[in-house]
Amino acid sequence: MNLAMERSSGTQNNGGCFSRGCGWIKSLPERSKAKIVECARKIKKLGQDDPRRFNHSLKVGLAITLVSLFYYFEPLYNGFGDSAMWAVMTVVVVFEFSVGATLGRGLNRGLATFLAGALGFGAHCLATLSGEKGEPMLLGLFVFLLATTVTFVRFFPRMKARYDYGLLIFILTFCLISVSGYRDDELLDMAHKRVSTILIGGLTAVFVCICICPVWAGDDLHNLAAANIEKLGIFLEHFGVEFFRKPGEGESINKATLQGYKSVLNSKNMEESLVNFARWEPGHGQFKFRHPWKHYLKVGSLTRQCAYKVEALNGYLSSDIKTPPEIQGMIQDSCTKMSSELGKALKELALAIKSMTPPSTASSHLVKSKNAAKNLKLLLYSDLCEGINLLEVVPAVTVTSLLFEVISCTEKIAEAIHELASLAQFENVEQEKPKLPEQGEMQQGANMDEHYHVVTIDHPPPVKPQNGSLSSSTTS
Repeated sequence: MNLAMERSSGTQNNGGCFSRGCGWIKSLPERSKAKIVECARKIKKLGQDDPRRFNHSLKVGLAITLVSLFYYFEPLYNGFGDSAMWAVMTVVVVFEFSVGATLGRGLNRGLATFLAGALGFGAHCLATLSGEKGEPMLLGLFVFLLATTVTFVRFFPRMKARYDYGLLIFILTFCLISVSGYRDDELLDMAHKRVSTILIGGLTAVFVCICICPVWAGDDLHNLAAANIEKLGIFLEHFGVEFFRKPGEGESINKATLQGYKSVLNSKNMEESLVNFARWEPGHGQFKFRHPWKHYLKVGSLTRQCAYKVEALNGYLSSDIKTPPEIQGMIQDSCTKMSSELGKALKELALAIKSMTPPSTASSHLVKSKNAAKNLKLLLYSDLCEGINLLEVVPAVTVTSLLFEVISCTEKIAEAIHELASLAQFENVEQEKPKLPEQGEMQQGANMDEHYHVVTIDHPPPVKPQNGSLSSSTTS
């Protein structure tokens, strides 16, 4: 009986496997079609995100095809022989997305190959003077000393950032020339062909990269700095409304748009790479040859500091601890005004970078935000928290404190952008940096700038004594 049950079970298992196999085969066309459609959708999205990627792919294919002619045409192949393959390899490893990256790798490879080839040939000639027995030992000593020294030099941060690829190619070329020259009698001819084909490949890559739909790293860096500041401005411009929005009210802006600032937090590596690439590029468009690219790192650093404050503010949009309605009513106008003006100031600063004009209009928004901050500080001096659970007041107080810090960060960003405008000679840059009026500073009617709104406080802020009652200091 047990044997019959086992046979029946085995028959059912075989039948189940067979049916699953048939089902898998039948669904194979549909699954294959779904995967093809998904792959096509990803390819389309990749191209729509940045159409320059298609152009770059075509440019790489064109450059490799051009240097492949050294193999296809007999006269060219007879002139360079198998060394023509180095031209193809050079295009593959040198051709990068931007002009600056291609120029940097091309110059590194070309200069390193030339110097290493000359030193390799000189080391071989010097080693031959030591005789047949001393030649391999002397060559080995040269390879050891040069490889050790250049590898150690690669650890220096500045060399690592700009010349790491060239140093690596220097070691490779020197070793190939000096070591292979021990068995090759025509060392000079080999070195000449190898250096020539590498230079031809590098020049071809640079020519195609610059002359056909060039992608400038400097433009990307410039636009990235403006876009990062604008993302912070968009968040702050709508933060006050979102923070004080009551349940059931409609959203003032899409949440995904508010979260755009998150990309600013991780932009450091991209900015450093673009700065290194942009420094290799010649003058182009509105950017002169000695454009202050390194100053963008300062602007980016200050922008990220502001983004960290914005990240902290974003945490309070979904906080479970809600501020009491009476407290909200007291601080809502000042907080909303402060946040909105900060957002407008940052968007004006971003526009100044995009248009390459001085950030003059942002100062008025900064003054308005500082006035709102001063009014809010006066409220915080008052008997605000009497009879209220302190835990319920913490979010509001923390948010106001963070907004005060954002004002300081925005002022630093404005100063850095004005320095950039002066160094890069933006249009209509004033000789002296415009000074923002201090809070409470008295302005004479004729000399007061029409963009500034100054708040004059006649009495000092109220002081809370020990017994909890409010009083004001008076003068006799």
